[in-house]
Amino acid sequence: MEPEAPFRGQVFTVTAITLAIKQMMEGVFRGVFVEGEVSNLRTAASGHVYFDLKDREALLSGVMFKWDARKYGGQLEEGMKVRVGGDLSCYAKQGRYQIVAKTAESLTKGNLFLEFEKLKKKLEEEGLFLPEHKKEIPLFPQRIAVITSPTGAAVRDILSVLKRRNPHLEVLIIPTLVQGDEAAPQIAQALEDANSFTPKPDVILLGRGGGSIEDLWAFNEETVVRAIFKSKIPVISCVGHEVDFTIADFVADLRAPTPSAAAELVVQNSQNTQTHISQLQKRLLQAVSLFYERAKRRYDLAVGSPVFKYPENLTLAKEQELDDLSLRLDNAFQTKRKDFENRYALASQKLLALGPQAVLKRGYSITRKKDGSVISSVHQTAPGEQIFVQVQDGMIYTEVK
Repeated sequence: MEPEAPFRGQVFTVTAITLAIKQMMEGVFRGVFVEGEVSNLRTAASGHVYFDLKDREALLSGVMFKWDARKYGGQLEEGMKVRVGGDLSCYAKQGRYQIVAKTAESLTKGNLFLEFEKLKKKLEEEGLFLPEHKKEIPLFPQRIAVITSPTGAAVRDILSVLKRRNPHLEVLIIPTLVQGDEAAPQIAQALEDANSFTPKPDVILLGRGGGSIEDLWAFNEETVVRAIFKSKIPVISCVGHEVDFTIADFVADLRAPTPSAAAELVVQNSQNTQTHISQLQKRLLQAVSLFYERAKRRYDLAVGSPVFKYPENLTLAKEQELDDLSLRLDNAFQTKRKDFENRYALASQKLLALGPQAVLKRGYSITRKKDGSVISSVHQTAPGEQIFVQVQDGMIYTEVK
C-alpha cells in the first residue's frame, strides 16, 4: 500500500516549500557524520570554508563556518578523504542542501590526490622540474599562442588583458578541451601544433579557469606534462586559481596564479614599456656623458703632462747620451789604433833587425849559386863554379878555385 502523501494537492510558494524542506532536514539529520573526498575546497574572505564531499556516485556540498574552521579547517585538504560531523541543512537562497560541518577528521587521502603525488614524484625523479630546463620568458613577445577553451572565461580574460596592455600583439588562439577524458590528448596536440607554426610564437599561455580537482585533472595527465617539457617554446601555465596547483605548473617554464595574471606577466604594459624605454634612453645618455667626461679628463691630463707639453725633452736626453757614447767609442778606437800602430812599429823594427839586409849591414855576406840557392858549405861548390856573393851594397861575381 502506497504511503500517505500529507501534502498532496497543497500549493506552496518557493520560499514556503524550501523552508519546509529545510525544517525537515534539520529536524532529521542532526549530528550526522558523512564520509567522502574533499573537492572544490575554498576559503571565503569571511573565513568560512566551502567544499564538496564526493564519492563514486554522488556529491554533497558542505560549509564549515569560521568559528569551527579555526579548529577543524586544517583537516580539510583538496583530495583528502575525511569524515565530517554536523547537521544537514538547506541553503534556501540557492535551494541547495548541504552539510553544515562542525568537525572534520582525516581518514586517508583520496585516490586522485594519491595519483597526483605518485606521478609528481615520478616526474620529479626524472628531472622534469629542474630549474636548468626552464626556458627564459621573452621580455617583449610579439606573437603569443593561447591554448585554452575558446568559450571559457579564461580566454576572455587573457584577451582583455593583452589588448589593454598592448593592442599591437599578435595572438593565436589554439582551441582545445580543458576538461574531461579527451582534454589531455587535445592539449598535448595543441602544444605540438604551436611548436610547428611558422613563424613560431614567442611564448605559449596554457590554462583555464578554476574548478575542482576533477575539473583540472587534464593538467595532471602525464601526456600533457611531457608535451610541456618537450616544447621548444616557453610555456606559462595558468590553471585555475591561485590556490590550485597542477603538475603542469611544476614543469612549465613559469606558473601564473590565474589566466589574467599570466597575460599581465607575459606582456608589459604599453605605458610601462615606454617608461622603460625612456629610462633606458636616460641611462644610455648618462653612460655616454660619463664616458665623454672621463675621456675628456684623460685627454686634458695627457695634454698637460710634460711628455706632451715638452716632447723634445725626451729626445734631448737621449741625444746627449748618444753623444757621450759616440765620444767614448771614438776615444776607444783611437786608443786601440795607437796601440796597434805602436805594436806594428815595434814588430817591424824587430823584423828589420833580424832580416838579411840588417845582417849584411853588419859586414856579413850571403853566397849563392847561379840558380840563387844559398851556399852554406864548401862541399856545395866545385872548382871553377861561378858563384856570387851578396854584400850590403851589391853583388860580387867570382869563381871557385
